[in-house]
Amino acid sequence: MEWLEIIREGFSEHIIFSVGLLLVGGYIFGKLFEKLKLPTITGYIVAGIIVGASGLQLIHEENFESLNIISEITLSFIAVIIGSEFSISKLKIYGNKIIILTIAQLLLTFTLVCFGLYVLGFSFYVCLLLGAISAATAPAATVVIVKKLNARGKFVDYLYGIVALDDAGTIILFSIAFAFSTTLIGSSDVAFMKTIFHALFEIFISVLIGFIAGFIIHQIAKMKKNVNELKIISLGIIFLATSINLSLHFSPLIANMTTGMVLINLDKKNIRIFKSIEPMTAPLYAIFFAVAGVELNVHLFLDLKIFLIGIALVLLRASGKYFGIYLTSFPLKIPPKIRNYLGLSLLPQAGVAIGLAIFVKGSELFSGSSFMVQAEINQMISLILFSVFFNEVFGPLLSKIAISKNLNRRS
Repeated sequence: MEWLEIIREGFSEHIIFSVGLLLVGGYIFGKLFEKLKLPTITGYIVAGIIVGASGLQLIHEENFESLNIISEITLSFIAVIIGSEFSISKLKIYGNKIIILTIAQLLLTFTLVCFGLYVLGFSFYVCLLLGAISAATAPAATVVIVKKLNARGKFVDYLYGIVALDDAGTIILFSIAFAFSTTLIGSSDVAFMKTIFHALFEIFISVLIGFIAGFIIHQIAKMKKNVNELKIISLGIIFLATSINLSLHFSPLIANMTTGMVLINLDKKNIRIFKSIEPMTAPLYAIFFAVAGVELNVHLFLDLKIFLIGIALVLLRASGKYFGIYLTSFPLKIPPKIRNYLGLSLLPQAGVAIGLAIFVKGSELFSGSSFMVQAEINQMISLILFSVFFNEVFGPLLSKIAISKNLNRRS
């Protein structure tokens, strides 16, 4: 169409145009999906798909990197918000149960995906990597739906706790799988314990950076009464902590969760910090999920093999998440309503999974391997992208249903 070409050539290369288009498109489709009783964020994602690379191609590829900066900022807020739910009082009540539930769903997801894909004929090292990456859960959809529904209570406490620990658990699990897989393809010069140590070191440094950031914000908050001043300095320190972690290739999610946890436990009055930045989150959430849609590749559905194996991967992952929670809940005496629905809220999948896949692809250990190994890794990445696409579009719907069934409104 001629008008599309005019927009592409005249406007699409401007980042401000891209942001405006995603905000307007996200708003329209978010409202449409809301009327259909579907999650607003699914509407944001669909808007991104329509205007992105798989649709009208109205977002210039050169803007993807700039838009990802907005995604990093949004994830910073989300992580801090999740961390703020980790008060010591809640940890005393739910702490051990949350840890056990997190480990159970991680290990069962890993086992089912690994075994299932091995039966389907994949190399064992690919199964190990896919199993570990599939264990990752995206926190963004969870937080947005909880905020949208204004939910609170035991279910949300369990959900936030598992989502928070899932990131660290996935990093450790992936590091073990990566160490084994490199040995299986003949790269045994990579020491197993060295890889595990690196994962633990990454988590430790991320936590340390988050703790320092939270402590600094807390000290400043004691001296600042002006909300606007507090907002400026808090955002500045959160952004600095995020950028340091990204630059050092550590986890900004873990760091920012730690920041939120430190703030809420040092002083309950620090709740005003979270309230001061909350008004900024709505447009950031809209852009964040629209950007996710922009980068999703719908054309993966056209490859029948990827489609069928991708569906198998999605089902295996969902079974691991759901039954890992469900079965473990019985000995832990988790209330039936939480037990029956908690696993459904862990299906969304995005940034961490894609990041780990990119790490594998860019690793010298694999790029320097045989053509057959590289072909299998490329197929693995296609399957991960398919899984992310499916879980980002349909996962929020199941999360909304699960959270709605356990709804206690915030006052």
